[in-house]
Amino acid sequence: MAKHVTHIVWDWNGTLFHDVDAVIGATNSAFAEIGLEAITLETYRELYCVPVPRFYERLMGRLPTDAEWLVMDEAFHRHYTEHRVGCGLAEGVDLLLEGWQAAGHSQSILSMFGHDELIPLVRGFGIESRFVLVEGRTGPSGGTKSAQMVRHLAALERVDPGRTVVIGDAVDDAVAARDAGAHAVLYTGGSHSRGSLEAAGVPVVDSLAEAVELAGALAS
Repeated sequence: MAKHVTHIVWDWNGTLFHDVDAVIGATNSAFAEIGLEAITLETYRELYCVPVPRFYERLMGRLPTDAEWLVMDEAFHRHYTEHRVGCGLAEGVDLLLEGWQAAGHSQSILSMFGHDELIPLVRGFGIESRFVLVEGRTGPSGGTKSAQMVRHLAALERVDPGRTVVIGDAVDDAVAARDAGAHAVLYTGGSHSRGSLEAAGVPVVDSLAEAVELAGALAS
């Protein structure tokens, strides 16, 4: 793989994996356990941010204590595991991944979803061979992606960060791309509203097909 080849780093949740309904369902199920009001998708997209405890601060009016955060995080992931069963890949993902690979480019996945759960999910969709590297989170949940992005790109010996485009659904994806010296395109089909994504100062698109087209242009 040559250094002049354009590389895409894909986010998983809310980007390749269309799980927004599962996220809202799990969020509200977890909220019910801790006495918070249910929220709509629109409210979630307006308020969601990382680190995730800051999201809870926006809802509660204060940061959760460490003990509260552990309860919230455990409840969310327990409910998410149940809700995600009905979710699939975003529209057109199979063809987009195949086309990018066939054009001689490379791609990888970097996710804040747990690594040990991510790998069998990706494998189960039959797309693992499209990626040169698939990485999920190995430490505690609730953090940001920047340090992990720097390590991810450093592990890809023939990938130039300057010719890399991060495609994700969160402002944190754009921040991580910037900190790693890469480009970013943000997608409105996941966790953030268009307005909150536009505040990141990078291109915002409504389809992954647009994202891939932009990726080819941005890193050329």
